[in-house]
Amino acid sequence: MIRFALRRAAFSVLLALGVSFATFVLVFSNGTAIARAILGVDATDEQVQALAHEHGLDRPVLVQFGEWLGGVLQGDLGVSYYTGEAVTDVVTSRVPVTLALLGIAMFFTAVLSALLGIASAVAGGWADRLLQMVALVGTAVPNFIVAIMLVMWLAVSARIFPATGFVPLEQDPGRWALSLALPVAAVVIASVGPASQQFRGAVKDVLERDFVRTLRARGIKPRAIVFRHVFRNAAGPGVIILGLQIIVLMGGVVVIERVFALPGIGELTVNTSLLGDIPVVMGCVLFIIVVVVVVNLAADVVNAAINPKVRQR
Repeated sequence: MIRFALRRAAFSVLLALGVSFATFVLVFSNGTAIARAILGVDATDEQVQALAHEHGLDRPVLVQFGEWLGGVLQGDLGVSYYTGEAVTDVVTSRVPVTLALLGIAMFFTAVLSALLGIASAVAGGWADRLLQMVALVGTAVPNFIVAIMLVMWLAVSARIFPATGFVPLEQDPGRWALSLALPVAAVVIASVGPASQQFRGAVKDVLERDFVRTLRARGIKPRAIVFRHVFRNAAGPGVIILGLQIIVLMGGVVVIERVFALPGIGELTVNTSLLGDIPVVMGCVLFIIVVVVVVNLAADVVNAAINPKVRQR
């Protein structure tokens, strides 16, 4: 088990490094364009070249990446082009908001997708078709549309939840929960559909195995078969499904934070991208890469703990 975990961890590090390098090359491949975006269209070529040289944007991309990676390993992500503030401080100040939104959304997505997937696979017939149709509608509707509808119904009309803004947990736990309620709901509604359908497929696959038919022939109660045997065997694929859903959740968080004006990584990414503050953008991208890689690594390890056959691959 330890060898498997170490092997997967090494692969995850290489994956994070590769994605970071590809993103860095795409972002920093044209230093002149970055400098002109900072100065504006009225800047002269001499001013653009001077700014590019000041920030080292006229050097080879590989050299810039090497220096950036060296700084990352020391906890230094550079400084903002606009404010001069350390990128590490800018990003870490936004992390608690995003982690709270993402963590709560992942929890509810896991619980609801498992329950809906099991119910759909076990019930069959019209109930299965109804749940699939609901999941399809939830998947088809963009998350920002869901967010706007929730704001109109529950914030503007009913005035139950705040429409925008964020209250830190240490300031007021009750208002913190209220400020995250609608954003979490919007993310979960958009992500639980595909997750429940994939979990349904895993449960149906287990239900069709010979040992389930044997258990039924022995007269064991259906509820015991589902929750003691089927769910445990489907848990491994279910964990992998939820690990992959982190990509969907991260995409939803980026949009939802913008809609609800939450001061998180997603809102920061959008704002700094529009400004062309590339060091901050790279800091946000690095955070997203680390979250996705760590969650999928954890999913692989949990799946290996549940299913010993995985460790032999």
